[in-house]
Amino acid sequence: MATIYEERAKIFKALSDERRLRILELLQNGEKCTCTLTDEVNMPQSSLSYHMKILCEAGIVTGREDGKSTHYQISKQGSEKVLALLKDTIAIDETNMSCNKCSNT
Repeated sequence: MATIYEERAKIFKALSDERRLRILELLQNGEKCTCTLTDEVNMPQSSLSYHMKILCEAGIVTGREDGKSTHYQISKQGSEKVLALLKDTIAIDETNMSCNKCSNT
């Protein structure tokens, strides 16, 4: 079973590549098929599949099979999860702003 940190790292990994960010930008306008994405990001289908797998495993993107092609779209639930994760990760806890271990007060 993955720890909460492993789950978070999976999402941040998905967002940490410029090609995947470009793919997400293209998907903001709605569902796109594999052939459209391959042309738009100028990469071979095998490379696109690698990046789509990472985005799908992170829950950010969903895919549906349609014959020989897969159609991808941004997951609303995944998008909300990413926003909440980012907010939780960088939120400042103002209840304990000093270091208790080395504080001289």
